[in-house]
This record gives sequence, structure tokens and C-alpha cells, in this order.
Amino acid sequence: MVRFGRALADPIRCRILLALRDAPRYPADLADAFDISRTRLSNHLACLRDCGLVVTVPDGRRTRYELADERLGHALDDLRAAVVAVETDRTCPDAGTKGCC
Repeated sequence: MVRFGRALADPIRCRILLALRDAPRYPADLADAFDISRTRLSNHLACLRDCGLVVTVPDGRRTRYELADERLGHALDDLRAAVVAVETDRTCPDAGTKGCC
């Protein structure tokens, strides 16, 4: 859980995971899609690999990335749905007085 949280702590890594949920991708395509340098993307991909969330798959002279397990895609969908539900359900008792939540 800690590794998953670390991976999700950065918006770019979240976007990478969501992109890989849809289909395997090549680093160059991800860098172009997110308008970031390949070096910066490489650092994020290394973090995701170290967290065990993505794997590399040799494809000829290129390497593509994909989620390490298809269940991660389902977990991302569930997490995204939960975040949306919590965002729209402001049931925190201090929300009105402290401005939290």
C-alpha cells in the first residue's frame, strides 16, 4: 500500500498509470502525450518500476511499458470512483466551520 501511495503521490505518475490502464505505451509516446521531457518521464517510470506497478516488455528495438498486473487497472478505476464519491460527499463534520474536506 505504501508503494502504491508513493506512486500516486505525483500527478504525472497518476497520469502514466491511467494511460497504461488503457493500453501499453512506449516512453516516447507518453512523453509527447504529457508534454514532458523524456528524462523526466524516465524518472517517473523508474519510480513506478521500483514500486512494482509497471513492467517493461521488449518489443524489437523498443521497450514498452504496461501495468504489472491487470488488477491494478481495476484498482485504479475503483480508487478514482471513490475519490469522486468522497469529493462530492462532503460529510466531514468540520467542513462548514474549518473549511476542511
